[in-house]
Amino acid sequence: MAGKILLLRGSEKMTRSSSLISCRDVSYVTQEDVFLGTLTVKETLYFGARLRLPELAKTELHELVDETMAKMGLEECADSTIGNWHLRGISSGERRRLSIAVAILAQPQVLCLDEATTGLDSAASSFVVQALRNVARDGKIVVCSVHQPTDDVFRLFDDLLLISAGEVVYFGESHGAVKFFADSGFPCPIRRNPPDHFLRCIAPEFDQVLAALKQTQRLNFTREIGKKQCHQWWNQFCTLTHRSSLHMCRDLGYYWLRIVFFIMVALSTGTLEFDIGTSSAAVIARSKVDGFLYGIMISLSIGGLPFFLDEIKALRGERHGGHYGEAVYVLSNFLSSLPFTIFISFSSGSILYSMVKFHPGFSHLLYFCINLFFSISVSEACVFVTASLISNPLPAMGAAIGVTVLNLMASMVIRPLPDTPKIFWRYPLSYISYAAWGTQGNLKNDMMGLKFNSEIPGRPKITGESILKNTYGMNLRYSKWWDVAALFCLLLAYRVLLVFSLHYKQRISTPLQRIYPRRGLKPTKIPQA
Repeated sequence: MAGKILLLRGSEKMTRSSSLISCRDVSYVTQEDVFLGTLTVKETLYFGARLRLPELAKTELHELVDETMAKMGLEECADSTIGNWHLRGISSGERRRLSIAVAILAQPQVLCLDEATTGLDSAASSFVVQALRNVARDGKIVVCSVHQPTDDVFRLFDDLLLISAGEVVYFGESHGAVKFFADSGFPCPIRRNPPDHFLRCIAPEFDQVLAALKQTQRLNFTREIGKKQCHQWWNQFCTLTHRSSLHMCRDLGYYWLRIVFFIMVALSTGTLEFDIGTSSAAVIARSKVDGFLYGIMISLSIGGLPFFLDEIKALRGERHGGHYGEAVYVLSNFLSSLPFTIFISFSSGSILYSMVKFHPGFSHLLYFCINLFFSISVSEACVFVTASLISNPLPAMGAAIGVTVLNLMASMVIRPLPDTPKIFWRYPLSYISYAAWGTQGNLKNDMMGLKFNSEIPGRPKITGESILKNTYGMNLRYSKWWDVAALFCLLLAYRVLLVFSLHYKQRISTPLQRIYPRRGLKPTKIPQA
């Protein structure tokens, strides 16, 4: 099932990306079962049906879901969660049947499955293949790759296709394969599983077996598939937003734990810098609070990376079927996370601001929380872009930490802007660093309008404006709201970049895989019995 799918229509050649292939006519089930673990079996099927069949009414969707669950034997686990790191879920066999159930919701004419029984025991494998047989009995074409099937599973198949070294060895009725091999000089020994015998005979190292069988039968198989119109954008957006909201609300690690951590960090910082005042030492202390704010609190955004990777897996599986695009997913993900991000920003921001006692006034508190909201949102978007390019969790986590550290190093948290090296750090990194814009806006919001005691007793007080200009090298001709506007532009840019990275990553990685193919172990010859 791997590689490029080629369909022939007369003299035309159509690839998977052709506009003549309908996402409803053909469904493909990957080897890995990817779901959002916080949803139940029934909810997963319902959201899948809404994405695939937006024209159906709500009652019709529920009837279709109930009918599909009955066909796949999923009624008993309909209200059970699929399961993740903290929720006990359904079994591997039920997950496999759920993958098939999602694939057949749109009533495809052709259902393709990659290693449908891999990782299942004999009983679960038999149940899965029996469910596929029921689908085939409804007039659908089911194409399934299976490795080492049991005799009971093998007898459930109508037709058998054996391929060796890219060449078709046998294609015909499954019960006629034993006679075919016997007539070709390779009879199946008594008490041996016929599929095991077939796989043994067509192994690439048995060249004489392949040569004998290729002379017996050849195949030329073509298929024509039409194209229908895909689904409405608004229905996709509403469905994905609803599903993502449920997932974020039910998964403790996605936002709830981070909310607790943000509030704990705000309380800890407020305790350490309680009532910071306007002494000469308070000038440095206020910048330290900003450094702690962006070095610790915003870095907590990396904690959402593993859960985002789970969503990326689900996205790639569903995107393969053409059910929705990357842009609608990115927009729905941001809208679903909006209430959590706002709550984090205003709850932890209000606690920290009131305990440290920054610049008094509600307008200054409001700006501080808005600035924190955009900073956290941009930090999350930056982490998600990194995760979309690196699918492995550990390298993605390391890359996200590296990008966050670079953003912090280019801000005034480490060095004042005039002392920052111009090459790379100041131009261009400081202009694309969300930490640089965030700290600059917070310092303006906090220090402008205040007066601080001089380090030398008896000297007049120093205005906040002079400190910002002389110590931090800020240009005060621009309002603090321009810093928020810069954060908004960075947020928009990272979200657009996320759409492009999700869309083009597969197109970029496929040519690389052709240039650098995977090299497997050389097979060992098995002596014939």
